[in-house]
Amino acid sequence: MAEKVRWGILSTARIGRRVIPAIQASSNGEVVAVGSRSLERARAWADQHGIPRAYGSYEALLADADLDAIYNPLPNSMHAEWSVKCAQAGIPTLNEKPFASDAPEAQSIVDAFEERSLLLAEAFMYRFHPQHAKVKEILEAGGIGNLQIINSSFTFPVSDGANIRLSKDLAGGALMDVGCYCINLMRFITGEEPIRVTGVGRIGAQSGVDELLAGTLAFPSGVIGHFDCGLRAYGQHSYTLKGSQGMIVVPQSFVIDKSVDGSARHWGPEGFTEHTIPAVDQYQLMVEDFADALLHGRAPRFAPTDAVNNMIVVDKLLAQIH
Repeated sequence: MAEKVRWGILSTARIGRRVIPAIQASSNGEVVAVGSRSLERARAWADQHGIPRAYGSYEALLADADLDAIYNPLPNSMHAEWSVKCAQAGIPTLNEKPFASDAPEAQSIVDAFEERSLLLAEAFMYRFHPQHAKVKEILEAGGIGNLQIINSSFTFPVSDGANIRLSKDLAGGALMDVGCYCINLMRFITGEEPIRVTGVGRIGAQSGVDELLAGTLAFPSGVIGHFDCGLRAYGQHSYTLKGSQGMIVVPQSFVIDKSVDGSARHWGPEGFTEHTIPAVDQYQLMVEDFADALLHGRAPRFAPTDAVNNMIVVDKLLAQIH
């Protein structure tokens, strides 16, 4: 393998506008190819982003022998099919969240990569922002006493009825698109899997997907988590941790611009402290971790089995509102 991981991008999905520059700015990766169902679109995308090679089909991209890794940002319903094909082509893959349409699909992806001893990870970029490490540091030092409650929210309004987030066929919906972050955050903070989940939601009359959803998660330690997510509500993404002796608020928890400092606001026994975390590109940190794991033969920071466990919770919540 070259000194830098040579990435191929599987489709011209909009999220690539964040991930491609992150790879190009990374210390250990470069984007060398992009594939689309349209060669014209692939070439336009390649020209726009300075990518050397463009392919007019996904199959052609996966046949490129000079690729070390694939980033898969296809619609949710296509993650499993094409990530498994990446495994069959022998190419390590960073698969966009949510990992699949459901937990069985997610497990099929993990199995395909395990069978071939290939690197696989889920692209939950927020986990790489150091503001969350600061939160865990405060928690572990007893800065809010015993953790009792986690509250998280991720909402934004979608006005275009043709948006793929509102497509039932493409496994859209608020929980799949943004609520999965809230679930992942609670599991990340507690280090536990919920033993009980409940949910209520509103299904769109035209879309047929959950456009608003609220859920609760009960964890073995006694921590209670509750969250709301939505595609029809004013934009917010934040979380609050309440302990027996204090509280932590992260006001911008998931999508934070690389030019903006992170923040963890801490109320504890010693009073109030706002911890400012210098701005970083969390997408760049994510792709650098994957490339470093590939170059040095180690596991990614977050195991792909975590993606399956997240989808199990998603499935349980969706089963309650459909």
